[in-house]
Amino acid sequence: MFEQGGLEHGGRLRAAAQRYGVALADWLDLSTGIAPYGWPLPAIPASAWTRLPEQHDGLEVAARDYYGVSNLLPVAGSQAAIQALPRLVRDARVGILSPAYAEHAAAWQREGHRLLELSEAGVNRALERLDVLLLINPNNPTGRRFAPEQLLSWHARLAERGGWLVVDEAFIDCTPEHSLAAFSERSGLIVLRSFGKFFGLAGIRLGFVLAQPTVLEQLAELLGPWAISGPSRVVATALLQDHAGQRLQRERLLADGERLATLLSAQGFAPTGGCALFQFCCTPSAAELHEFLAAQGILTRLFASPLSLRFGLPADEQGWQRLQQALASFAKESQ
Repeated sequence: MFEQGGLEHGGRLRAAAQRYGVALADWLDLSTGIAPYGWPLPAIPASAWTRLPEQHDGLEVAARDYYGVSNLLPVAGSQAAIQALPRLVRDARVGILSPAYAEHAAAWQREGHRLLELSEAGVNRALERLDVLLLINPNNPTGRRFAPEQLLSWHARLAERGGWLVVDEAFIDCTPEHSLAAFSERSGLIVLRSFGKFFGLAGIRLGFVLAQPTVLEQLAELLGPWAISGPSRVVATALLQDHAGQRLQRERLLADGERLATLLSAQGFAPTGGCALFQFCCTPSAAELHEFLAAQGILTRLFASPLSLRFGLPADEQGWQRLQQALASFAKESQ
């Protein structure tokens, strides 16, 4: 199924604090797939606050270098592109690999397109009936990765008929070798990238669309001018140019992703999938564990189909110990 719980998302700490009676400052939030740490931010000049944002300030150049592409469009978080892309086509038959981040399906349904929920095994049979195939790589919430060769094969079949392959790569920064960024100038291939997740800056609301210039021009016209604030452009430009910082962030996230998988396995909740930024556990006790952890101020992401939990990364050693102890307590009480 598409992501359960309507269009609710992780990170809703204020609602959790009210529901479970735990003070906002006392939560360990593992409900998102956002890096819980980043690195020192650059100084923001006063002009970034007082002047309208302008292009040619270095952001696009830095982003093109980071993603290894010739053409891209900065957007106010990849969410902006998710909502706008369905407005560029009419009456499309759209296949979405499920389970998937719910906003994708909602956006295409909102514009009146016909949606088909697909399993990975069902793509080849359905492809000739589709105008658009949409998937997340690595998948959210399962962490399933798709080989570039498989995706390019699907894209070629769609492109023959003028169709689109849309790939949401929000969680791929730690494994860029799996990205389709280098192929994004091919007709009918659209790649969405998130800035905030890898860089640990979700509040900056920045993402990028990698695609043919004609698609980017249509999107830019639809979204209008000044989509990215001046301060966001300054910060993002600096971090996209900080190759040493990116390397250290990638190494830390990969190590912590493995540590989380090991911790969960040791407590009897071996992940069924995951990536550097989160681990995904299918278990019959998912709902009970979610409630148990929430009562102790640890917020996870619960999914109903399949019944499962997604765990993000703790930010510090205290958080790691707190999660380990809570999982051990649940296992003890469940015996």
